[in-house]
Amino acid sequence: MERWAERAATVRVIGTGVMGRGIAQLAAAGGLTVELADARMDAVAAAVEYVHGMFDKLAAKGRMDAAEAAAAKERLKPVGDPMTPFQDCDLVIEAVREDLAVKRELFARLEKVVPEHTLLVTNTSSLSVTAIAAELDDPSRVAGLHFFNPVPLMRLVEVVPGARTADWVPGALTDLVRRLGHEPVLAPDTPGFLVNHAGRGLVTEALQILAEGVAEPWDVDRIARDVLGLKMGPFELMDLTGLDVSHPVLESIWEGFYGEPRLRPSEITRARMTAGLLGRKAGRGFYEYVDGVKQEPAEPSAPSAEPRPVWVADIGEGVRDRLYALLDSAGVRVERSDEPSDDAVILVAAYGSGAEAYGLHTERVVGIDPLGDFFTRLTMTVHPGLDPAFGRSAWAALAATERPVTVVRDAPAPVAQRLLASIVNVGCGIAERRLASPADIDTAVRLGLGYPRGPLEWGDQVGAELVRDILEGLREGTGDPRYRPSRWLTERVMFGLPLTEEGTAPSDLL
Repeated sequence: MERWAERAATVRVIGTGVMGRGIAQLAAAGGLTVELADARMDAVAAAVEYVHGMFDKLAAKGRMDAAEAAAAKERLKPVGDPMTPFQDCDLVIEAVREDLAVKRELFARLEKVVPEHTLLVTNTSSLSVTAIAAELDDPSRVAGLHFFNPVPLMRLVEVVPGARTADWVPGALTDLVRRLGHEPVLAPDTPGFLVNHAGRGLVTEALQILAEGVAEPWDVDRIARDVLGLKMGPFELMDLTGLDVSHPVLESIWEGFYGEPRLRPSEITRARMTAGLLGRKAGRGFYEYVDGVKQEPAEPSAPSAEPRPVWVADIGEGVRDRLYALLDSAGVRVERSDEPSDDAVILVAAYGSGAEAYGLHTERVVGIDPLGDFFTRLTMTVHPGLDPAFGRSAWAALAATERPVTVVRDAPAPVAQRLLASIVNVGCGIAERRLASPADIDTAVRLGLGYPRGPLEWGDQVGAELVRDILEGLREGTGDPRYRPSRWLTERVMFGLPLTEEGTAPSDLL
């Protein structure tokens, strides 16, 4: 319906928990009259008091004008019973328990009493909007608005139409979200919607790395933070969320896409969830917690070692020169000859392969990840055939640069490359299936997951061809179909297009 979002004036929020309170605060601050409803009147009163307090705090901090705060509080109306007669209500947002039967029953009751023009919206984070609306007489006015916690601060909102949602509804809700000052993305009604689906790239690959014994959880987290620039590593993120929440999501998304290998969960999280190692809430997860504070093991110092010259294999334009400059500045003796001397440590800085693949003097070869241009953390990889004495000398040489050094097992690609390639490839897979536009994929990941870039723009920054080569190296080295590059990625490499560009479609010829 034309201009619905501009005319909408009243919203009823059903459910007064954390999400309901946040939605109510956002809507009242955005100029809407908000009717707060809950089966328990005392919960409604507590929610009103809480939101009033939030407006008072914002005014006291100068983040909201005092008159605006007072007006916003006036727009908050406690109504109690969710079925209290509706008058001019334009929108109902339910934020009740995440249970399909509960939501279906609520919407069935609402359908019988709300005005015909009222939209019915669910804030579900994991249930199918189509399934919630399936038993209604008129599912055309039902859609999802998935807000993120805390609602006033997390600007992203996923707009999720069901299979039978009227065509005009997603656009109207998108305009309303913008009116409230948040950023909407159109998300598919598929498992995980958009944000949780895209987030599988990081977590599932981190668990695969752990399962292979390549690195400890804190090693992976440090690399993710320092090399990739993530605010939180995958294991501390799972500890924060809790495995009782995150593991079922891993399984449901994988099952929902009928066993797509890129989304495959891990037996590690199932076992740890069963054992009660849920994370911060349990005092123990991948980390130990004391009074809620994560206890991260100290980084080991480089061992004492015989100083040896370092010879760098030439594996890419500019990579060897950057390593030369870094080692020279640290006072490390670097050999620039065509072949290494008999006493030299051999550094191989590889994309999409392990150090042992280079077939040099393997007992003296260690790998170093060039991703990130050696600016922050250095990742050194150790293969089974390495002479420990040469490995210690390599570690000492890298530590002399005063960068932190993480030492992990060698694998078909280093840790940061594996994480990044998986993030990009899962994002490309979403684009390939036309589940969301490239722009919405990147916006959802940046705002919803806090990554420094969206997966498609991140792939363009490091180079789509490089990402494809990393994935091909992993697939060849492991035989695992989880690493097959998406067609979206391979086509854009083939035709020289950005990952963020949709390219020509049949419809463009009409």
